[in-house]
Amino acid sequence: MEAKPDTWRRESSKQIADCRVFTVREDACLREGNGQQATFFVVESPTWVNVIALTQSREVVLIKQFRHGIETTIIEIPGGMVDPGEKPLDAAKRELVEETGYTSDSWTFLGKSHPNPAIQNNEIFHYLAIDCERTGNIHFDDHESITTDLVPLDGVRRMIADGKISHSLVVAAFYYLDHRSDQ
Repeated sequence: MEAKPDTWRRESSKQIADCRVFTVREDACLREGNGQQATFFVVESPTWVNVIALTQSREVVLIKQFRHGIETTIIEIPGGMVDPGEKPLDAAKRELVEETGYTSDSWTFLGKSHPNPAIQNNEIFHYLAIDCERTGNIHFDDHESITTDLVPLDGVRRMIADGKISHSLVVAAFYYLDHRSDQ
């Protein structure tokens, strides 16, 4: 028989911070196995999306932007938050055109994952858009400054292997792409 880890039952909760794009919740919890009490903090974030956008020549639309958490510019794929009432696919389409000007008529859901379940309650939906073309106008959010590059798909895989692409949610999206059942 397989042993199961103890779970924690939330006894009470209170919001302790509102940080514009997420809130922080403090939970008083009771350990199911032995009654131990503990306090946990949860970052409540909206659902996220990201997009592997492939052009007709199988180049990936990559973006570069400064990330305050690590205080450096990194290479990513387009993505962002799902607005209240918005479907993840609609958010993916919106984020792609807003951040890059690219659009596509051919979308595939690749999978979803939990960005950091130790402290966050949200999930991210990963999408593939093929035959992308630059047809729209870029419209950055107030705090965004993004540049766009096109890189052959195999080049992106090398960039991940070499650590040039280090954003875990981007790596997750390419994992899903490489392990699709319809290939």
